[in-house]
Amino acid sequence: MQLRRPYFFIVLLLALAAACRQSQPAHTPLARDSSHYTKQAYIDRVLDSNALHRFLEADTGYRAYSDLIRNFYQQRNYHYAWISNEGRLTEQAGNFLNMVRNDAPPGMPDTAVVTPILQQLYEKVIQDSSGSSAADLTQLELQLTSQFFVYGNKEWGGMTSDTAKDLEWFIPRKKLDMESLLDSLVQRPSNAFEEPVNRYYITLRAALKKLVDMDAHEHWDSIPADKKTYKKGDSAAVIAVVKQRLHAWGDLPTADASALFTPALDTAIRSFQDRMGLTVNGTLQQPVLNALNVPLQQRIRKVLVNMERMRWIPVDPGPEFLLVNIPEFKLHVYDKGQLAWSCNVVVGKPGASTVIFTRPMRYIVFSPYWNVPPGILGNEILPAVKRNPSYLARQNMEVVGASGKVIPVGSISWSKYGGGNFPYIIRQKPGKSNALGKVKFLFPNEYNIYLHDTPSRHLFGETKRSFSHGCIRVAEPKLLAEWLLRDDAAWTPEKIDKAMNGSKEQYVTIKRQLPVFIGYFTAFVNSKGQLNFRDDVYGHDARLAAQLF
Repeated sequence: MQLRRPYFFIVLLLALAAACRQSQPAHTPLARDSSHYTKQAYIDRVLDSNALHRFLEADTGYRAYSDLIRNFYQQRNYHYAWISNEGRLTEQAGNFLNMVRNDAPPGMPDTAVVTPILQQLYEKVIQDSSGSSAADLTQLELQLTSQFFVYGNKEWGGMTSDTAKDLEWFIPRKKLDMESLLDSLVQRPSNAFEEPVNRYYITLRAALKKLVDMDAHEHWDSIPADKKTYKKGDSAAVIAVVKQRLHAWGDLPTADASALFTPALDTAIRSFQDRMGLTVNGTLQQPVLNALNVPLQQRIRKVLVNMERMRWIPVDPGPEFLLVNIPEFKLHVYDKGQLAWSCNVVVGKPGASTVIFTRPMRYIVFSPYWNVPPGILGNEILPAVKRNPSYLARQNMEVVGASGKVIPVGSISWSKYGGGNFPYIIRQKPGKSNALGKVKFLFPNEYNIYLHDTPSRHLFGETKRSFSHGCIRVAEPKLLAEWLLRDDAAWTPEKIDKAMNGSKEQYVTIKRQLPVFIGYFTAFVNSKGQLNFRDDVYGHDARLAAQLF
């Protein structure tokens, strides 16, 4: 399917880039405080409520927004919002139209928002020096208001909450007060309107604009497959083609048409590999060629899918939070609104996928027990015990009842039980072989998902790290514990290290709880301003794309 023909919302995703009111620094949460603005008086011109009724009855395209439109005018006693007393468009009307039309890329017309009727009325009112008719002014007024709600819903709201849940997204959706947003736009100075979107959405939208420009100006023929491996000092025709492609992407700053593998190309390939989630080694191999051959239309589509997800997340997640991005296999720690540090994680494998949700971090458990989950109990542990009764002892495991009392292994008739009727709990005792490692981090949830250490350290060196049963293994557990307890003077690094290597489980309540977001973003702009892509680990992109396109 060709993306050059208009998706009804694609220009909405692009047009704000140049016309946004008062752009925010990357580290500044978008605010909604209006106390420092002076509310302007309503325009004297008043709308006939019957005219509003006739407009909504006649134009079925705005039926879904009829309550919003009616409420907006009722709240302002039917005073006009866009047309001045002299019958001219206000500055804010021009600002809104610029917002949805400016910088529309070639081949992507903006008629989905600026409809032919609205365009004709706008041009007629602008050009009519003798004054427009009352009927035309009323139509233009109502068209502008209606189109604002269409625009805002698609650009800032996105798909419905039910659709998001059907796509296995359980992070609560942000709430939009569209009437207040419209009132803010028409009442405030031209540079005071702030979009109700997350800053990560804004950076991805800007990246989309660059992608569309690339697609319009670059020839993206497939680079022939080459099974060889090239490194610094080598020379080949394919190297010259790769240089051209990496220069278009911005990884190779200076154009170079030579066929020699230079140190600059080594650096460029490493940059590209890192952005695409490939093994970073600076060599030209088939995985790099495969990533370079992905059509730009496919990249654009992936960005659109992820922009839809970013519409759903909170405008301001707070100054401190943890973000696990599943397809990136990374944990990101944010402090004072800035990225503090990141580390590798292992997430759930397909079929045992990690759930997308958010909860506050509440507890750290040092030297934890591992209570074997029901699925692993029935599929792995019980069969192993039946084959070899000494299995539990070798794995440093024990059986306990509901009260926590240890049950002698020899007293259990193992042949009577399966995963569905086993009346006890099997747990692994603290120690170096414990499946949870030396510490776990709890943000209580109905999915039984948490962060934890692991003795299987080698998996963090893998490029694709979906190996777990759903919980998230952290490469830097001690660093995370120290960061979460950094304001608690009682927990020094030495004490944390001792607790992690203890023989008894120890719970610690975190004084300052902070949100943990388990997200799913396969296209994003990192803290360096670089556009990144990742594989669709669980197939969520494909399902969301089917809904969007």
